[in-house]
Amino acid sequence: MTRSFLSCLSIFVLLLTTGCGADYLDVNDNPNVATRPPIDGLMAGSSLETATNLQEISNGHAAYFVQYLASPNIRSSTDTYDRVTNGGAWGSLYNTMTDIYDLIRFAEEEGLTRHVAIGKILMAINLGQVVDNWGNAPYSNAFTGETLRPRYDSAEDLYQTIFTLLTEAIDLLPAAADAPEIGSGSDFIYDGDLERWTRAAYSLRARYLNHLSETGQYDAQAVLAAVDNGFTSPDDDAAATAFVNRNPWAQVAVANAGLVLGGWLSEQFIDATNGVTYPTFDPRLPLITNMTVDSAYVGTPNGAGRQGNGAETTEAYLIPTSIVSSDNSPLYIITYAELKFIEAEAALASGDQERANAAFRAGVRASFTQFELGEEDADAYLGEAYGDGDIDRDDIFREKYVALFLNPETWVDARRYDYGYADFTLPQGAALSEFPRRLLYPSTETNRNAENVPDVTMLDAIFWDE
Repeated sequence: MTRSFLSCLSIFVLLLTTGCGADYLDVNDNPNVATRPPIDGLMAGSSLETATNLQEISNGHAAYFVQYLASPNIRSSTDTYDRVTNGGAWGSLYNTMTDIYDLIRFAEEEGLTRHVAIGKILMAINLGQVVDNWGNAPYSNAFTGETLRPRYDSAEDLYQTIFTLLTEAIDLLPAAADAPEIGSGSDFIYDGDLERWTRAAYSLRARYLNHLSETGQYDAQAVLAAVDNGFTSPDDDAAATAFVNRNPWAQVAVANAGLVLGGWLSEQFIDATNGVTYPTFDPRLPLITNMTVDSAYVGTPNGAGRQGNGAETTEAYLIPTSIVSSDNSPLYIITYAELKFIEAEAALASGDQERANAAFRAGVRASFTQFELGEEDADAYLGEAYGDGDIDRDDIFREKYVALFLNPETWVDARRYDYGYADFTLPQGAALSEFPRRLLYPSTETNRNAENVPDVTMLDAIFWDE
């Protein structure tokens, strides 16, 4: 099936499913919209939106908080942590979860076990983003249509819901093989491949168990057990590769080329890869961005805005030909590289240095594969940067930071790591005295559901970060 066909299909299903379901964000019923959309249409819309939701979270705040990106405008509110809510991402996540809720309940009624199992995994991914960015959130009575002011469930309870969803999906997937198949082209992540979805569910379980590393609930052996059932190679990476128009990061790059400025790379990320912060130049950097007129890689200081006069290319930004921001670049949800770094962290915590060393190096090699670099490139980089010695937790977070470029998962890492990346500093003109720990709730919630919205600041930690 061609990408152009999938793109046309995605337009169709997204239009078809818009407004469907009992979404508490929608206050009016449209009598012209079908109340029971085609289940494969819900699958198509939900699977594609799950990937694009992560990009919206990253581009809206997470990539700036971890200083992958910096605003070209001085003291941009997101760049400087000035009351950031990212209400657009909140709305997108809840619209997607509403469609997934309908996908699951309609599929259960019709005995479509494949759809149910995959729907539960998609729900876990989207719900995880809500909790990791905002904390407490509506869920248990948010999708029934019975109230426009749903109660907020605690972040701790929602994490248990995530684990339950993943466990239920894993239990359903073996029996799902005998259920009716998903329509061709309706699953934009794995095209209905149940084995890969099973490995993804275990990999996600490892991710969320690893988020508990700063809590008394952390169980390194449980993380490693999930890893053992997770991805086995980069071929298992969960990603969308077909889009309505183009990869949304490509749209950022195209817009920037048209002087709608965005996608400028932070000085922090550039210096972490160009040989300034660390002595080893990272060969992944040239595949991400451009060189300046001085044949160098230069980033923009967060909060300071662009340093050049605009007449010449004096700083780095996403370009339409980049490995991460071309039209059909994969939009990753979770990867084999991430799983190997999770394994390395858990193995180190459990005292298994040998397993940690092996997993760490496998993670770097997987990242190089993802960036279309050869094994010899990875070996040369590993040899120069780390030699044959034992790795430590700082090494894991350093490499994971580069490997997960633009993935909002890195903001979870930054908080678990207490923003301990080398030379990491607050932006110029930062509105907070410390690095942010969560987002504020959007005005759609504080205006309409104020009685249930928690009173928080951006410095209040989510439970796994305390």
